[in-house]
Amino acid sequence: MKAAVARSEVREVMDIRQAAEYLGISPDTLYKYASESFIPAFKLGNRWRFKKSRLDDWMDQQSGGAPQAAVAKEVKPRQRKPVRAAR
Repeated sequence: MKAAVARSEVREVMDIRQAAEYLGISPDTLYKYASESFIPAFKLGNRWRFKKSRLDDWMDQQSGGAPQAAVAKEVKPRQRKPVRAAR
């Protein structure tokens, strides 16, 4: 597989591997971003999917460019269970 993906070869809806390659990050990092609603994504069945147009808007927003539409949700910190003291 090529290291760089030509824009004409990129599909509008991508799986996690394709989207990670398009963004230049690891699939593990992209999975974490999607799970935390940091990046625009949706689930189809039990698999993450990414729309190229939404990723492009998100990248514009992250780089300080003018986004074409609101894309990413506000990231909320995870709720953690309190740790119990050992008995």
